[in-house]
Amino acid sequence: MRDFSSSSDQALLLLGRLDGRLLNSPAADIWLAQARLKGAAALASFAGIPVSVRNLQDWICGRTAPPRHSEGLNDPFSIAALFHFALSATEGHGDPIARATLNVSRSLLDDRKEADLWAPEDLVRFGPLWRMAQMLLEAPYPVASFQTVARRLIEARTSLDMPATEGQLLTTIDGRQLRIEARRFDTGWLLACHLPAALVAAGLALRPLPSLVDLPRFLPDDPEALAGHMATMIARQAGQGLVELDRLEAKLAQLPQLPVTRRSKAPLLIRLELAYPGLGRTAIARLLGISHQGATKLVAQVERLTEGRLSGLGGR
Repeated sequence: MRDFSSSSDQALLLLGRLDGRLLNSPAADIWLAQARLKGAAALASFAGIPVSVRNLQDWICGRTAPPRHSEGLNDPFSIAALFHFALSATEGHGDPIARATLNVSRSLLDDRKEADLWAPEDLVRFGPLWRMAQMLLEAPYPVASFQTVARRLIEARTSLDMPATEGQLLTTIDGRQLRIEARRFDTGWLLACHLPAALVAAGLALRPLPSLVDLPRFLPDDPEALAGHMATMIARQAGQGLVELDRLEAKLAQLPQLPVTRRSKAPLLIRLELAYPGLGRTAIARLLGISHQGATKLVAQVERLTEGRLSGLGGR
């Protein structure tokens, strides 16, 4: 049998390091912006509509419509709805950096409007369940441990279990009637949406970290087994998060000191490009509140000052 206590200790150690580093890191906002996309992509795969972080970046930066929406795939629901639920799961937790990065994301692509446009039926179908999952998983926990969170997840799964929809009745050309097999919607991804906030509610994390959503596709009934999976997942994701934070901080440190005025928007544009690679000039103009011509000039200035190290800037 696996030693879950040691894996839990390792997970808590790495999670604590990541939490502590993010408190004072100059790259915390960039890291959180990227973690949201990583978490949303993980949730999409969990829900059976696999997309990559790059797919989401293309959508957010205005290069494509929502991923998979026109590919003729029999997806259980729209990625636009899932992205909205994923982002909304951590929006009410008061962290100013997280709030600022969410506002930037919604200035690029408002997930609420996109969900209303592309997936209104999914909002109606899953909205009440999403809110119930939030209420159940963010309620106070008696003990700060992975086991208590695991037990709550298993209990919430039972509460959220959606009955199968009635199968469609079809009449064949010769008069026979056939009923198509009913569809049952999996709700595990709804629980995973709220896992970052549940870890905060249980006292295991300082803030919701949106990449900590990689639960097993089928939740086990044994709390110890689920707690072991959570510990392994959190240790892996926190470790990767620390590596990514190191990379972002090194990237910022390598950029030259910009000879610009205090009012210049060049430093902000550099940070935006690191968070959302491939920003087009239209998106830059909207984010920074400048004209398209001003965005073009600013892109040229930043590329000159950084010696082309942000080569994808304003490419579209």
